[in-house]
Amino acid sequence: MAARGCGKTTWHAAAVVSAVVTAAAILAAVFPAAEAADVFQERLTVPMTIVADAAFTGAVCLDGSSPAYHLHRGSGAGARNWLLQFEGGGWCNDVRSCAERAVTRRGSTRLMTKVEVFSGILSNLQAMNPDFYNWNRVKLRYCDGGSFSGDSAYRNGSSVLYFRGHRIWDAIITDLLQKGLAKAEQVLLSGCSAGGLATFFHCDDLKERLGGATMVKCLSDAGFFLDLSDISGNSNIRQFFSSLVSLQGVQKNLNKDCQNSTDYPYLCFFPQYALPYIRTPYFILNSAYDVYQFHHIFVPPSSDPRGQWSHCKMDPGACSTSQIATLQGLRTAMLTSLKQIEDKPEIGMFINSCFAHCQSELQDTWFAPNSPMIHDKKIAEVIGDWYFERGASKEIDCAYPCDSTCHNLIPSDQNGISSAQSGHRFSSISISRQIIIYMYILIIALKFI
Repeated sequence: MAARGCGKTTWHAAAVVSAVVTAAAILAAVFPAAEAADVFQERLTVPMTIVADAAFTGAVCLDGSSPAYHLHRGSGAGARNWLLQFEGGGWCNDVRSCAERAVTRRGSTRLMTKVEVFSGILSNLQAMNPDFYNWNRVKLRYCDGGSFSGDSAYRNGSSVLYFRGHRIWDAIITDLLQKGLAKAEQVLLSGCSAGGLATFFHCDDLKERLGGATMVKCLSDAGFFLDLSDISGNSNIRQFFSSLVSLQGVQKNLNKDCQNSTDYPYLCFFPQYALPYIRTPYFILNSAYDVYQFHHIFVPPSSDPRGQWSHCKMDPGACSTSQIATLQGLRTAMLTSLKQIEDKPEIGMFINSCFAHCQSELQDTWFAPNSPMIHDKKIAEVIGDWYFERGASKEIDCAYPCDSTCHNLIPSDQNGISSAQSGHRFSSISISRQIIIYMYILIIALKFI
């Protein structure tokens, strides 16, 4: 989560702990034991690999520690295919916020968990991840604060902050090339949140490294951050990204064709300006009401000093009619930005109307019996159809609140649309269960933002 600039951190650690405890208690009270176990089911854990020699090329985290990744080997028909997943986790845009970040797991591999749970698109079970379960699956740990794009350093006496995201990317890929990536037949570069943004910076580069014999495609999950003014008319996100690009030395690594098209090169940090110049096939997975963008870009705390949006942010069912109408502006901005590339056959999309952030790593939203759907197709199915060119790969949902497959509260009295009228499955989910699942999604989403 961004520490400064685009709205100061609003979900503090104490609140997170309280929310987790509360959600766990409610889950225990509301769900039978079997269902609660299903929500928190045990999944594959994968140990960390440190790229120890990366420091010789200056490829280090904010605090100077070595970069890292987690690799689970593929098997059978997937043994020569690779899925690379950028970890997310917000950004820092000034010295103070980056210094604070450097002494957390977001800025140092020394402070990270040494094992990672692989689920959703990283799962090794065919029933949970039908198209990629037996591929080599890699999670690239995020410790630079700039979506793997920077290349600079800040020195103050004996203290140094390293903004080396681009070198970290290079070091990890170099290491993986020696472990079989160089002989890959099919590759999917993906990422969530700030990691989803990173895919826009490195998609074409990966294709160039692997050559024409390897099929490379890229997926951004919740990484399509919009150049958008908030409800008070201010563009805090522009200021935030501009200062980030300047501090971390990002400009030299942004898409050159995009930079040639604008007088303000930092704008190429926004996907909507860079995507038209990316040559490699792309898939955009995003909620039209992305929780992070809703809370921190479209309605940041600075635009709501009286807290009139606080209940709406925590429970979509508590939004007033006028607030829902305002939120449709977020969806309109998303769809307008995507219109420029929607006719390109190599581009895939799954833009649903759920209040969510990062849906590919969560088993519940990626591929499960009650996963979100558009036109009766789940996220994993649409992405698989796009990658393997099996069928339609562009799905855009109707406007909230029509989709009853979403894991958030869908009121039946707004816009005159009830869940029974929407035509989707699972419309019988109770209100209490929807609230609990939405709380669970918000808590898990904190892992990614």
